[in-house]
Amino acid sequence: MSQIKKTPFTECNEKAGGKMVEFAGYLMPIQYRSINQEHLKVRQSVGAFDLSHMGEFFVRGAGALEFIQSVTTNDASALKMNQVQYSAMCYPHGGIVDDLLVYRLPDEYMLVVNAANLDKDFAWLMEHKPKGVEMINRSDELGLLAIQGPKAEQVIRKIAKFDWDKIGYYEAGRTAFCGKDTLFSRTGYTGEDGFEIYCDPSIAVQLWEQTLEAGKEFDIEPIGLGARDSLRLEMRYMLYGNDIDQTTNPIEAGLGWICKPEKGEFVGRKPIVDMKEGKPPRRMQSLVLKDKAIPRHGYPIFVGDKNVGTVTSGCFSPSLEQGIALGYVAREHGKVGETVDIDVRGKRVQAEVVKGGFYKDGSHK
Repeated sequence: MSQIKKTPFTECNEKAGGKMVEFAGYLMPIQYRSINQEHLKVRQSVGAFDLSHMGEFFVRGAGALEFIQSVTTNDASALKMNQVQYSAMCYPHGGIVDDLLVYRLPDEYMLVVNAANLDKDFAWLMEHKPKGVEMINRSDELGLLAIQGPKAEQVIRKIAKFDWDKIGYYEAGRTAFCGKDTLFSRTGYTGEDGFEIYCDPSIAVQLWEQTLEAGKEFDIEPIGLGARDSLRLEMRYMLYGNDIDQTTNPIEAGLGWICKPEKGEFVGRKPIVDMKEGKPPRRMQSLVLKDKAIPRHGYPIFVGDKNVGTVTSGCFSPSLEQGIALGYVAREHGKVGETVDIDVRGKRVQAEVVKGGFYKDGSHK
């Protein structure tokens, strides 16, 4: 069995009282205080996340763009310099290899993939990589610290010099953090304004300490993976392994907006086009529970005695103070306003199909 990896912030996480668990091969903090408190801290002020378990692949060479176009669903040719794009990679049958971020940088592209899929993704991409394109896995060479929340910009202004007014949402740049030239982006997985800093491990501890010091006036806290999950769920952001995987087509998952078949051929294009034209038999739906209960992954969804779907992600929303869930529901029962039942540990609980994400007041720009 392979050894559990530590991140450049592991010592900081432990000193901060993080409850450490194995996640995707890394020792990661699931929480520090309570998931509820950490979640609300990010919604109301600002928090700092260790995300160093994420994967970073750098793609270079004359055919780099053509290669990325051939293996991702979105149109990477639309990216301007230092822009970031949400995309997906699919198998030939249309199932999802992973969802990812594509960065267009001055001399290369960076692909940021999910930690649990890191090795699988790299191997899959290498299988499809043409000669003349270089791809480097730098996942173990970079720390990743995310600063998320309405006060995130006020914190980052204190720790690095940049024209912060000119950096838009899903844009990247470089500046000095702790005296070292460092890549950052204005991105995130919470629905709040925020920045992700891809740092050299040599400055990780100093960056952590500077960030927490700079955020003291806003009562900044370190935030664990538990709150990261509930924050993304409130925004209806997909989680690979729960909401999407090799058995799900992006169209039925509600990810048609990142599928651009008009750009030309790419792996999985035909089944994506076929499902879009033929209308999927099931669709990912947002569900709000009418009674107090906590839905979980795998719970069945009913209309009368008919099983019409399955919950893929669920929690008790700290922001809305009610149970929320994502789940695949048969198309004929997925209209907004329709009521379904979720079987919560043997008890039927009513839920309403609602449109889009659950939390509408995020601060991202």
